[in-house]
Amino acid sequence: MANIAIVTDSNSGITQKQAQEIGISVVPMPFDIDGKTYYEDISLTQEEFYRKLAGDANISTAQPAPESFMDIWRNLLKDHEAIIYIPMSSGLSGSCQTAMIFASEEEFEGRVFVIDNQRISVTQRQAVLDAKKLADSGMDAKAIAKYLMDTKFESSIYIMVDTLKYLKKGGRITPAAAALGTILKLKPVLQIQGEKLDAFAKARTINQAKNIMINAMKSDIEKRFGGDVNNVHLEIAHTNNPLEAQNFKEEVLKAFPEYTGEIYTDHLSLSVSCHIGAGSLALACSRK
Repeated sequence: MANIAIVTDSNSGITQKQAQEIGISVVPMPFDIDGKTYYEDISLTQEEFYRKLAGDANISTAQPAPESFMDIWRNLLKDHEAIIYIPMSSGLSGSCQTAMIFASEEEFEGRVFVIDNQRISVTQRQAVLDAKKLADSGMDAKAIAKYLMDTKFESSIYIMVDTLKYLKKGGRITPAAAALGTILKLKPVLQIQGEKLDAFAKARTINQAKNIMINAMKSDIEKRFGGDVNNVHLEIAHTNNPLEAQNFKEEVLKAFPEYTGEIYTDHLSLSVSCHIGAGSLALACSRK
């Protein structure tokens, strides 16, 4: 059996505790908050992050220092043949390209495979679980890497944004557009399908946004995943909005009554939350 280690970053939503239970490693993502560096799930909890965000702290994301993942690689390579490293999508951060550069160094070349899986949050998590399952089955690292790259676009995420404040703050929309959207009480629906976070639709209410996401998912399942909802894992994510996420889960189950799986629900990555704020909901899927 191939002895392959699986590594990801905390954008996957996998906590350090969950990583130990699954048998993988997680690189914590750094955040600069009012000039001080914090590490997700190490020195920064979900609760602390949203408290600081609500208090108008100056928060920005950062790439992990190369040593933070290279030290993990070196340690794992002491008793593993190879490593599959699945960081967040290169379209959302430069950390993936940085890892690729260092993986080409002599000590890691041919043993560390960095996967630009074009995913984040719950879909990135599913790619990690898929990789772990393949490694446990005895598949070698090159074959796992090829599978992950061949299937990298076989996922979707739709995100309802509850406030335009953080999109404006991050420069993704103009102050004038944010002001008009706030007056009109717009709830933008964004899409991650592939490498970028793009605008998808506009809603006036949370219920309308939920319907937009459900209908978009139905369309994806029909056009991209063979028309059978059981060909995918359905997933829900949220930004400090667990009650609304639970209600949304029930609505999604009603919309897909033939779905036989469990809808995994979790917090959306803090790297995304930093740019959209609290109160958001996301509906996602990953091909089985």
